[in-house]
Order: sequence, then structure tokens, then C-alpha cells
Amino acid sequence: MTRGALIFAFNNETTDYVSLAAWSAGNIRRHLGIPVAVVTDQSDASGFDKVIVTQTAAQNRRYFPDYDQAVTWHNMNRVTAYELTPWDHTLVLDADYVVASDQLAQLFDVRSDFLAHRWAKDVSDCNDFRGLNWFGQHRMPQWWATVMLFKKSRTASMIFDCMNMIRDHWQHYRDLYCISKSTYRNDYALSIALMTVNGHVPYDGEIPWQLMSVMPQHGLTQTAKDQYRLDFTDTQNRAKWITLADQDFHAMGKRDLGVIVGNPS
Repeated sequence: MTRGALIFAFNNETTDYVSLAAWSAGNIRRHLGIPVAVVTDQSDASGFDKVIVTQTAAQNRRYFPDYDQAVTWHNMNRVTAYELTPWDHTLVLDADYVVASDQLAQLFDVRSDFLAHRWAKDVSDCNDFRGLNWFGQHRMPQWWATVMLFKKSRTASMIFDCMNMIRDHWQHYRDLYCISKSTYRNDYALSIALMTVNGHVPYDGEIPWQLMSVMPQHGLTQTAKDQYRLDFTDTQNRAKWITLADQDFHAMGKRDLGVIVGNPS
């Protein structure tokens, strides 16, 4: 059974996601020892084992606090991961997910056709994620599409087929689940798909640790290989910083990560 990672990367007016993905590919090979494929609209993308060229799906606009503006957000292709992956066992990662350890390698040995994070957490402990780990007026459990692992299987195929249906009929599902924000999100589509495919009972394919997240308002710098400094203001308005060493995390802000990628340590 072939194993590999898959990253979707479509640049916009503020962020070079292809460069983020290529930098991440180096970390993935170094820590996980697996090849990396990128899905992009740039045929000359380099730094990957495979380049899968496709057109972007319909685009969103989303406000990014670190840029203090709404930017184009090409996030609608993720539902095609099952049909596009060249691997039998695929790790799907956001381009802004930082791999700094071999922790994700453990997931390939889990006996599940599909895994994702159920819970996310602010690494600084300054932000309560209770509002982010649930969605909609009825507080449905949110699963995070930032990290997904799936095998070529009937279950995984059904999940991605359902995500496709939700994306293509987003207004209907937005009304059904009373989601106030109009912007389509892969996290919502994944959450609804998992509940639907699993018969509207809780899904049990949970990655057994929280999705560690760096907030956009926090300062992020790299101090050494696989070591990062996080600067933030705590709940009592005091300036603080912590070191993240050998810790994977989701960089929810893109600006500081772009600086790190452009000036690697």
C-alpha cells in the first residue's frame, strides 16, 4: 500500500501558498519519510514528488486578521482529495500546517479508514476554542479538515462524495444547520459529511490529540530548525512568549509563516 501526503496550494493576492507547501514538503519528508504531492494551478511548481495541476474551484472571500483585510480564499478543491490522490493511504495537510516532529507517522498504523481532528486548541491558552469546536445555531460538533488521513475505501469514498454534495449545495446545508456565516468552509463540509455517513451519530475516527493552533494575532518567528517562538498578550494584557520545540501546529495566520518560509533558519 503506497503512502504519501497531499497538499492543496493556490496562491492569492497576499500569500504564496505554493511556497508554503514546498517548505512543508521538506519537513514532511524529513520527519515522516513519505513523498508529497501538491494540487495546484501552477504547472511549474517545484519541491514536490508529484504535481497535480487543476483549476481552482469557485472562490471565497475571507477576512484575515494578520493582513487586516478580506482576501481571495481558494478552499473549495479539498473535496477532490479522494479522486486526485496518487496514494493508497493519504495524509492531507493544509499548506499552513507546520510539521516539526514525527507524531503524524503514528496515524498510518491506526486501523481506521478516515481520521481527522475533533478538537483544536490555542497553544498559548489565551483563546477559548469552545466557539470554534462547534458550529451553527444548534452547536453541531466541528471536525477540522486541516489534517485528514484516509485509505482508499468505501467509507472514505462516501465521506468525500458527501463533502462534494455539501459544497455544491452549500446554501441548502447552511440553512439546514443554521450557519450564520455565508463563507463555505471545508471544516463545516467535513463535519456534516461525517455525521451523515455515520448515520447521524458521533463519528469515532478521531486523531487522538488536539490540533494545536497559533492564532493570527500572535507573533511567530523561527529560532532554530523545528523550533519557533510565539509572542502574545495574555488575558491580563501582559506580554508573554513561549517556545514551540518539536511541536506540530496549525499557523492560522499566514503572514508570519510566509516570512519564515522566505527566510528559513
